[in-house]
Amino acid sequence: MASSIGRASLFLASGTMVSRVLGFVRTIILAQTIGVVTSASADAFAVANQLPNNIYAIIAGGTLSAVLVPQIVRATLHSDGGKGYINKLLTIAMVILAATTVVATLAAPILVTVSAPSWSPDQRALGIAFAYWCLPQVFFYGLYTVLGEVLNAKSVFGPFTWAPLVNNVVSIAGLVVFIVLFGADPSGERLVTDWSPDKIILLAGSTTLAVACQALVLFIFWRRAGIHYRPDFRWRGVGLGAAGKLAGWTFGMLLVTQAAGLVETMVVSIASGDGASVATVQAAWLIFMLPHSIITVSIVTAYFTKMSGHANRGEVTELRGDVSAAIRVTGLFMVLGTAVLIVVAYPFSSLFSRTFEQTAAMGNVLIAFVVGLVPFSALFVLQRVFYSLSNTKTPFFLQVLQAVIFTALAVACSFLPVEMITVGVGLALSLATAIQTLVAGVMIRSKLGGVGGRTIVVSFLRFAVAALPAAAAGVGVFLGLQALLGQGFTTSGFVGPIVSMAVIGVVMLLVYLGALFLIRSPELKDALGPLRARLGR
Repeated sequence: MASSIGRASLFLASGTMVSRVLGFVRTIILAQTIGVVTSASADAFAVANQLPNNIYAIIAGGTLSAVLVPQIVRATLHSDGGKGYINKLLTIAMVILAATTVVATLAAPILVTVSAPSWSPDQRALGIAFAYWCLPQVFFYGLYTVLGEVLNAKSVFGPFTWAPLVNNVVSIAGLVVFIVLFGADPSGERLVTDWSPDKIILLAGSTTLAVACQALVLFIFWRRAGIHYRPDFRWRGVGLGAAGKLAGWTFGMLLVTQAAGLVETMVVSIASGDGASVATVQAAWLIFMLPHSIITVSIVTAYFTKMSGHANRGEVTELRGDVSAAIRVTGLFMVLGTAVLIVVAYPFSSLFSRTFEQTAAMGNVLIAFVVGLVPFSALFVLQRVFYSLSNTKTPFFLQVLQAVIFTALAVACSFLPVEMITVGVGLALSLATAIQTLVAGVMIRSKLGGVGGRTIVVSFLRFAVAALPAAAAGVGVFLGLQALLGQGFTTSGFVGPIVSMAVIGVVMLLVYLGALFLIRSPELKDALGPLRARLGR
């Protein structure tokens, strides 16, 4: 079973890696198209495009997956293998998503105004125009999640992970056409009043088309997996009531998280045009999510179906083993990811900016997010434990706790100097997430009668010990490259930063793995076992 989990995780990670690379290419091209730091136009588009993305982030993080996988696993025990349940579930999901999308699109002026109340009328008008074209993404993000989670529940993991590649290809094509027709603006100097309807439609419309393609391509794999969808509006008789009760709590969690996200946008939008703001947060968050998406999501997605099966059969001992293994294996990579991203924060940020001042502003925001990477990924595991137990009530209250702490800290950040507001918000989010993770761990331990807490703590101490020499080596390489090739080599252009990050990353990885080997970390064998087996073959 461990080897199958490892193989599935590697396959998912490869798909996520390709999609993430293209995602970075897309974001870099977007930064060259409209800017990213001190760009009022970029912030207007960021707010508009963030509205559907915020909803998707919650859906992907649990609003639908919390309900779908455990319920579909149970539905497969029905005489029809779950076909009736799946047809009814997708039908009701599409109806709800369509209604939500229509309401959200009509409310675009209100949503943008509430999100950025400090903006000028012209910047707000541009944001609203973008939002009309971006908000239909809500339907397609939700459809993508429903279709993909059904495939995941059927142990067909690949398409859900590889579909974003289609999104990025279509989006990149749209940006290239925009640059050809209207020119690039990497410094963000285009005024918010310079945006004509054709510019708005091409930029925002191509973004929404990309999301639609990402969702619709999954229907191809449904048929290959032997699943045939037929609309079914008879929603009684297959246990949708139980799913609805679970969804009620996760919908509440959605509202709580959206409220906290709204506070974040309102606070960071104060700095729009003067410093790091909404567009910078989105670019920095994309980098922050890189190790989490490639490693944590891939590993935990493969573990989640296994955990749901153990929970359904009442196999608590096996479930505890899954939780401990998932946290420790993901932690091994996340500790390294934290160290690497902090060391390369400025070179990475320079790919999205034009001046060192912009690079430093975005780099500082990235570091503020990265310090919360380890608890963020651990929380992802713990949430799936609750979901495998069909418990969405507890994650709701944990989210309320996180939102209250974050909101209080974020509001306090609004009184900071403008250049420090977004950095402060990033640190506030990291601290609130760490507290939420700690409380979630205590509750899981109480629920399952322990999850090997001592073993987990000892493992993370080993990871931290190994990360220290790795970080020192990374800083040494960074300074050495600057001394040999000039101060600007690591943070200017594209070739220098990319080469610097590659060299620093490889050196830190080798030192980290070497240190773990010397201290005989058992997690190293678990993490690298599937890779060694594949290379051996």
